[in-house]
Amino acid sequence: MVTEADPGDARTSVWLAARPAAPTRRRSEAPSGLDRDRITAATVRLLDAEGLGRFSMRRLAADLGVTAMSLYWYVDTKHDLLELALDSALGQQRLPAGPPPQEGWPARLRTLAGGYRRLLAEHPWVAPLSVAYPNIGPHARAFDAALRRLLEATGLADTARTGAHLAVSQFLSGCALNGCGGTVRRAPEAEFALALDVLIAGIEAKAAHTAAARA
Repeated sequence: MVTEADPGDARTSVWLAARPAAPTRRRSEAPSGLDRDRITAATVRLLDAEGLGRFSMRRLAADLGVTAMSLYWYVDTKHDLLELALDSALGQQRLPAGPPPQEGWPARLRTLAGGYRRLLAEHPWVAPLSVAYPNIGPHARAFDAALRRLLEATGLADTARTGAHLAVSQFLSGCALNGCGGTVRRAPEAEFALALDVLIAGIEAKAAHTAAARA
């Protein structure tokens, strides 16, 4: 099982590693009916059904009806595949395309944070993987960009906005680690909402101070 203390020995993230084709491999030899997207989707389904502790390349191959070695045409290691599955799951959260004019940033932040919390509840294996891996896939970066755009509406100065971004990111990471006071599935909704309200109140107070100083 991959844990925070066991992300792999001196490994490179799948999002950073170049993966040139091996000279001894020919495209015609690749298993038919497989591709990286299909394997990733099957990994997500298997992790949802059986959990991270029972996941193995052999179990995945059996689920796909292929040999375990067939999978290594498309991923170099199990860790690479888990990173791909992690980002695929993160892509299930709907992100705001732009700030609705009728809705303030606190409401949008509550929506964004609540969606992330639901994602953790629906896919319990996402939490430990997001701690074990650098979490820099395209969907993770899209989430971070959405958060940055949202915080631009707070009126905070650049330095304070960076601090607010760190505070929100750490808050969500804390939810991944301990479910905001319990397991993600069992933590009371009110407890999560209260913690988020305190965070938002701090950002609002800082923004008000910034506005007063500018005036």
